[in-house]
Amino acid sequence: MRSFAASAVLTALCCSLATTASSGQQLTPFGDVPAAPDFTEQEIAARGRQQARDLTFSDWTKLCFRGVQGTDTKMVCRTSINGKWDTGQIVLRVDLIEREDTAVTRLQIFVPPGAFLQPGMNLTVDKNSSMNIPYTICVANGCVAASVANASFVRALEAGRMLSLEEVNTNVVTAITSLPLDGFAKAHQSPPAQIFEQKLEGKWEQPANEEEAQKSR
Repeated sequence: MRSFAASAVLTALCCSLATTASSGQQLTPFGDVPAAPDFTEQEIAARGRQQARDLTFSDWTKLCFRGVQGTDTKMVCRTSINGKWDTGQIVLRVDLIEREDTAVTRLQIFVPPGAFLQPGMNLTVDKNSSMNIPYTICVANGCVAASVANASFVRALEAGRMLSLEEVNTNVVTAITSLPLDGFAKAHQSPPAQIFEQKLEGKWEQPANEEEAQKSR
């Protein structure tokens, strides 16, 4: 059920992106940034820090996806966790995304709209390894922060106990969310809990000899 709920959040956001694009609406690369001048890191730090609203987290889960059109189709896997308020609403999702036979690893975070987007999001593992992730796009129901995660940061996630996410709210105050890394290494290094096969539609997916045969009929 937790995996289904997390997938629903991603599906809703992806559908929203697709619908917005197909309808000709403008995608806002940096969201509705508050009408205020740029702030320096020192100015943001001076405004203070606070704990974000408490969340209940799912277990880390690894899911994989692959096409069914050919034997050379590469599988894409994501190791994910989501957090929800006591109302049951999922408001945070962290995905580590990897493609088979590719060394690049992508870290992607979904959050509700309402953050001050200029500084991006800071991630810290056990107050040691850290990285900054820029927001890449926002739509009406959420924003995405994403970046490539290097191998050393992924190793830190596997060995760590806590991941802290720092985002700046619209009052330009840093809000901190701490999520557990217990279970991340096991989920990341293990076979996927489930593999989804996705069939792309269209006559081009037919073998060439079958397509030619149909044309000659």
